Amino acid sequence: MRKFQILLFVLISQLIFCQNVLLSKVDKMNDNTDKFLILLPEKMEQAEYLGEIEVQGFSNDDAAVFSAVYKKAKEIGANSFSLKPFETVDGLPSKFDAGHYRLNLYYISKENLPKKYGTIYIFASSDKDQKISINRKDYLLSPRSYLSIPVTAGEIYTVSTKKLLGSTLKFQVKDQKSSYYFQASSSKIKADDSGAGGINLKSGDLVGIEPSYGDFLRTVFSQK
Repeated sequence: MRKFQILLFVLISQLIFCQNVLLSKVDKMNDNTDKFLILLPEKMEQAEYLGEIEVQGFSNDDAAVFSAVYKKAKEIGANSFSLKPFETVDGLPSKFDAGHYRLNLYYISKENLPKKYGTIYIFASSDKDQKISINRKDYLLSPRSYLSIPVTAGEIYTVSTKKLLGSTLKFQVKDQKSSYYFQASSSKIKADDSGAGGINLKSGDLVGIEPSYGDFLRTVFSQK
């Protein structure tokens, strides 16, 4: 009887705390084959609205959540998205809740993509503070936050996790439109070998990630 009660409790807990990624609204579909899924800075007239995704429930596995979001978006041919805030009783946008949020899905042609400005994005891990050094300037990132640093074309940048055996990356910025996305981690991050969602992760405590995944993290993490 006790084993049955424990099993029932586990099943109920999974039902309560499970996460759902739902394609909650579909207005149109597009047959493009674009692999990217970028964040739009704001609603653009050139972007065609396709539908909406709703994420219910919190998960620290952001790569898995993004994979689910990516697959749902590609079902209707979306190549871009924006956050759709819930409204308060006063009609104002409510504070972002990582356990429940909505994303608007769009299609935008390549010639109408928003202008890019060269930036280094550093995302913290989900569980602990992370020290980061960029060109010998130190920063402290709290869990689920990120740092953005504008870059200058031709300059050399050194990014380090300031650990004895930590990662250090050194690279030269190609041009003023190139952006670089990294995530700090205190443990090994499992890569998605299927390539779904454009996730490109490696083991180590400072890893490069694909821009589409980085844009998703910019949405669900807070900016320092």
